[in-house]
Amino acid sequence: MCTSILQVAKNGTHMFSRTMDWHELESGPVFSPRDYEWIADFDQRTEQNKYAIIGVGRKKESAIDMSDGVNEWGLSVQKLTFRNGTNLYDEPQADKEQLAPYEVPFYMMGNYKSVADIIEHLDEIRLMSGKNSAIPYGYPELHYAATDPTGRIVIIEPTVQPMNVIENPIGVVTNAFNFAHQVEQLEDYMNLKPDLQKEGKTSVVQPHISTGSFAGKKVPSSAYTPTGRFIRAAYYKEKTDQPTNEKEALISSWHLLNSVTVPKLNNYQHTHSVYRSATCLESRSYYFEPYNRLGITKYQLTDEMLNWKHPHFYNIDDHLRLTEAMGE
Repeated sequence: MCTSILQVAKNGTHMFSRTMDWHELESGPVFSPRDYEWIADFDQRTEQNKYAIIGVGRKKESAIDMSDGVNEWGLSVQKLTFRNGTNLYDEPQADKEQLAPYEVPFYMMGNYKSVADIIEHLDEIRLMSGKNSAIPYGYPELHYAATDPTGRIVIIEPTVQPMNVIENPIGVVTNAFNFAHQVEQLEDYMNLKPDLQKEGKTSVVQPHISTGSFAGKKVPSSAYTPTGRFIRAAYYKEKTDQPTNEKEALISSWHLLNSVTVPKLNNYQHTHSVYRSATCLESRSYYFEPYNRLGITKYQLTDEMLNWKHPHFYNIDDHLRLTEAMGE
């Protein structure tokens, strides 16, 4: 599961929000410093990240398993579940960066400055299954959404290796295998701009992707399927007023996430939106709300923190907090 949404405000602020749909909350806000050393699960190779990161992750014995975040350059990478298209290597390739699929966001934000930087070095990475790994981890099926302050957003899929890069002018990502087919289905709900997916064009997110005409078009369903969430998020993002600044972009993003947030439905499915987050790429601010909290906490990667030498794991407050009215 999971849904990602990229919005751009009138002042140029980019807000990259998401739901994390999983069985239970396993991660929380974390800061990772410059030059952080960690050990990759497949071959026990020591890696050293160049850049500081703030995001959400969990502490491992010799690493940080980070699901999403933003680095000191404003590069943000998210991982999302991905089915029926993953192609992982079994056999070692010592001349490549051999990564478990769940290590990719942490590695990319730790070593690259932009989406273009990722693409330039993508052939250096091999995603490995756990068949011959030093630490067994099975066959994780994930793909990735990456964006930066230029507004470019791409989907990175391990359908082949080196991984496939898909330009994403829609600014929405879910878990479906065929992104092009999702875009085709979206045309049943709005008239897309003719040059939206021009071949060879990089996908800088736009405030609006349609001609503004919805006459005779379908209205999105309430389905929680990957395509249902994709269409709903893109449809409401298109109709939503463009925010003016970071504060308005955060508010807008949270309301858009409401349309794709999965409640606990244990009799019907085993995952729900264990947290929601949004990242402002320009201010390097990370906004986080776990399922039970019903309130947003802000974490910011400040210039001062770039000098910190050790990781910091923040406490997770996943309890309902209410403001009670006093008096009449």
